[in-house]
Amino acid sequence: MTVDVLAGPVRNPRNLSAGVVGSIHDDGTATALGFRGGTVAGSIHMDQFPPLALRAFGDGWFTDGSLSLYFRYATTDGEPVRAFVEAPPRSRDVQTRAWATTTGDVLVAEGTAGRGNPAEPSALRSRDLRPVDPAQLRILAGLRPGAVLGDVMMAPDGERQQRRIGAGAMTEPLDWYTGPSPWGGPIAAPSTVVDLLYRRLLDDARESMGDHVGLFGAIEIRFRSGPVFTDRRYRVTGEVVALSQTPKTEVLWFDSRALDADGTLVAEMRMMLRQLKQSSPRYQADSVSR
Repeated sequence: MTVDVLAGPVRNPRNLSAGVVGSIHDDGTATALGFRGGTVAGSIHMDQFPPLALRAFGDGWFTDGSLSLYFRYATTDGEPVRAFVEAPPRSRDVQTRAWATTTGDVLVAEGTAGRGNPAEPSALRSRDLRPVDPAQLRILAGLRPGAVLGDVMMAPDGERQQRRIGAGAMTEPLDWYTGPSPWGGPIAAPSTVVDLLYRRLLDDARESMGDHVGLFGAIEIRFRSGPVFTDRRYRVTGEVVALSQTPKTEVLWFDSRALDADGTLVAEMRMMLRQLKQSSPRYQADSVSR
């Protein structure tokens, strides 16, 4: 059966955190760790998908849609990327393939996009998280599956979203991000939703991890009673799902969610964070001994 593919335009996602010295987005730090340069955050790539999701699933994607991506290749500032979504047979209770590539057909991210309540699990919900005993870990040794990560009240950073759009630094700026939307006021782009569900939630956990460099490995956002409005405060909570590792990284999987003033679940996220072992003093003795 032939599947129609919706293809977005080639865009040049920007490394918006290049000035954060000591992070994976900083050229000096990234190249010292073996990367080609400071990396573009995975959440930035997610902003290329809404126009395709709206074509595939309708405006309601922002109310009960999802985007679930596993990142395969770290791009650098301005590197051309194109997003794709397979056209589904219907617009509700369905899920389909979503992915992004460089213009050289290198796979940047792959996963699923959907709306409603599909019968099958999303790309990230269907993954084997390969959990390990936390006692095997060093950076994440202070965390345990089920541990509460935080409970904070905060609003999406609508001003930052508007500044990015005004500076031409968002790949697909919808009018709804800065002006009226079908639901009322301005709504949050995927990268702003990710920021809401991540930025302050891990404050305490980061202290237990010590100095290290991390990067997004996978992100799923799912609207439950969306959209997320930029001018509203939400209660953000979350917990550890699984801890794992690879030869080069320690891996943290966690879930988070945003609830409105009435306690209604508005949006949720599953994220995988990679902590680079080489960047942590807790592994430096191993490097010296080798």
